[in-house]
Amino acid sequence: MIEFDSVVRSRCVVTPEGVGPLSVGIRDGRIEALDDYTAPMPAREATDLEEVALLPGSVDVGTGVHEPGRGLAACYRAAGEAALRGGVTTLVAAPAPAHPPVTCAASLQVHRSAAAGAGVSVYFLGGVTQGSGPLDLADLRAAGAVAFHCSLSDGGAPDLAALDDPQLRKAMAELATLDAVLLVHGEDAAELGTPPVSAEQRPATAERRGMERVVAAARVAGARTHVTPFSAAECAALLAAAGSVGVGLTAQTCPHYLCLSAETPGAEPWAHVCRPPLRSDANRKALWSALLAEGAPPGGSAITTVGSGHLPSHGLFTLAWSLSALWTAARRRGRGLAELARWTAGAPAELLGLAGKGRIAVGCDADLVAFDPVRRVTVPPTDPGPYAGRELTGAVGPVWASGRRVPGPEALTRPEPTA
Repeated sequence: MIEFDSVVRSRCVVTPEGVGPLSVGIRDGRIEALDDYTAPMPAREATDLEEVALLPGSVDVGTGVHEPGRGLAACYRAAGEAALRGGVTTLVAAPAPAHPPVTCAASLQVHRSAAAGAGVSVYFLGGVTQGSGPLDLADLRAAGAVAFHCSLSDGGAPDLAALDDPQLRKAMAELATLDAVLLVHGEDAAELGTPPVSAEQRPATAERRGMERVVAAARVAGARTHVTPFSAAECAALLAAAGSVGVGLTAQTCPHYLCLSAETPGAEPWAHVCRPPLRSDANRKALWSALLAEGAPPGGSAITTVGSGHLPSHGLFTLAWSLSALWTAARRRGRGLAELARWTAGAPAELLGLAGKGRIAVGCDADLVAFDPVRRVTVPPTDPGPYAGRELTGAVGPVWASGRRVPGPEALTRPEPTA
């Protein structure tokens, strides 16, 4: 009988086929077998989570990593540590703001070297600038960029200047030939106030105007496009309608837009940090309706992914608590762990073509997260993020990153004797 490096058992394993009791056999960092919960599976290390759920590790798309004044390698280590605390095992790093910005193959290699000690899998988005040409984008793709990112305003400031319509169409046409997805920060610069832009100067109309520009450009170029972050629920109908005119347009929102509003006690300072800002409580509720595709036509929501929105360059530290925050709000709406895993792991991996990520399935990387869906956790009041001092539901730990177990709250697990 095959001996595995480790086996993880749970009565609540979330796979693409459903949720149920299983044993997961891991060897050489990958999932080698799935079997019944009680199946004999000899292993050097075995963990029985019992009723605690086992989720696929989250894939966080567009993660901001670089903090001003810190070395790049130290920033990747810090981001990796926060990611693991929050059940994120794959970071897809934003190209900017960063030093250097990931706008050429050479700078991507600098980031790849710096990310070697992150402790999680790291992939990179290539930045599209006003001067990006076909060779620049092709070189970035060949160097390993899994997708690309641009802004219509200050989403990548100061390293990614806003694209105008001809530049946006040109970039989309070139990326379509590379079969690469373009992520767009969709707030329109003409609708924003003069820098420094306050929350009041970032109206929902900026997202609507930006969405209209993206749809118009994508209709011409035929590029697959993902708007991120998406916060203005009033634009959901426009987003959904894009598919009816043949535009491959989807979107990503963030837990803080789904959990907090400008009216939430204690959240007011974060309304000015987020780009786009936190909006009204009515908008938050409508955003949930859009995510859940309530009243939408067949085909489901065009909001397919939920990412942390982590942006330390602007003081927004969210990685460690995003999964718990999202689950806290989703559980109140009667949603399940399968949806949580789809929003945070399966759909992001599918969007970017990361075949070995985002799923608990034979052949995939052994990126696994123990998640207690009923345990309450209190975020330390000293936490440098929007969830500081709040009580959340859903505790993370331990985590397995490519089969390597990262310690977590030991109360969640009961080690069983090794075979």
